[in-house]
Amino acid sequence: MTVANGTLVQPACFLLVGIPGLGPDTHFWLALPLCCMYASASLGNLAIILIIRVERRLHEPMYLFLAMLSTIDLVLSSVTMPKMVSLFLTGVQEIEFNACLAQMFLIHALSAMESAILLAMAFDRFVAICHPLQHASVLTRPMVAKIGLAALTRGFVLFFPLPFILKRLSYCRKHTVTHSFCLHQDIMKLSCTDTTVNVVYGLFIILSVMGVDSLFIGFSYILILRAVLELSSQGAALKAFNTCISHLCAVLVFYVPLIGLSVVHRLSGPTSLLHVIMANIYLLLPPVVNPIVYGAKTKEIRSRVFHIFSQNGR
Repeated sequence: MTVANGTLVQPACFLLVGIPGLGPDTHFWLALPLCCMYASASLGNLAIILIIRVERRLHEPMYLFLAMLSTIDLVLSSVTMPKMVSLFLTGVQEIEFNACLAQMFLIHALSAMESAILLAMAFDRFVAICHPLQHASVLTRPMVAKIGLAALTRGFVLFFPLPFILKRLSYCRKHTVTHSFCLHQDIMKLSCTDTTVNVVYGLFIILSVMGVDSLFIGFSYILILRAVLELSSQGAALKAFNTCISHLCAVLVFYVPLIGLSVVHRLSGPTSLLHVIMANIYLLLPPVVNPIVYGAKTKEIRSRVFHIFSQNGR
C-alpha cells in the first residue's frame, strides 16, 4: 500500500474473482469457451469492419454506424476477455491498481459510446422509414462522422473523471473485486472513506447517458411502429419493419442485461453469483452476438461473406 499525507491509502493491486463458488479446475475449463467467444467476437467484428470498408456500396449511414458499433465491440472485448482468460487459466488474480482504473474507464466509456451509436442507428431507421425522401439529405457522410465523433467525445468526457474520483479514496478494507474485471461500483465499495461524490456522479452519468439514450430509442420505435402500421400494404409494412430487426436485437442484447444489472445492484444485498452472471452477460454477450445477428440479417454482408468463403474454397 501507499500512504500519502498519512491519510490516503491505496493498494498496490486489486484481486479479481472469477465465478464465485467455482473452484480452480472449473475456472480452467471455462477458459476454453471464453477463448472461443473472444475469437468469435474479434473475427466477426473485424470481418464486418473490413467488408464495410471495402464495399463502397455499403458506405451508407446504417452500415457506417454498424462499422462504428463493431469497432467499439472489438475494443471492448479486447479490454475484458484476455484478462478473464488469463485469470481462468492461470489463477493469477492480481491486477495493478492503475491498470484496474484504466480498464474500468475503458469499459464504462466504451459502453457509453455503444449506447450512443445504438441511438444513432435508431435515428437512422426513424428517418429512413418515417421520412424516406429526406434520409439522404439529413444523414450525409459528414453528419454521420459528426455523430460518431460526438459519441466518442461524450463517452470520453463524461467518464474521464471516474479514475480520479476513485483515486481520492482510501482503500483500507479487503481489496478483492467481486467480478472478473474492474467496474466503478465494485471499486467504490472497497473504500473505507466517504463515497457520496462517487455515488452521485455515477448515478448522474448512468441516467444522463444510458437512461436518456434508451428513452430516445424507445420513442423512435414508437414513431417507427406508428408509421409502419399506417402503411396500406402489409408487405411494405413487413419489409420496412424488417430493416429494424437487427438493430432491435442489438438494443435488447445491450439494454436488457444493463437494466437487469442495475436493478440487481440496487435491490439486492451483497454481490452474489447473480450480480456476476448479469455483469458477464452485459459485457461479453453484445460483442459476440452483434456480428452474428447483423451477418445473418443483412443481405449485403451475408452475400459478401459467402463470396469470400466460396473463393477460398476453390
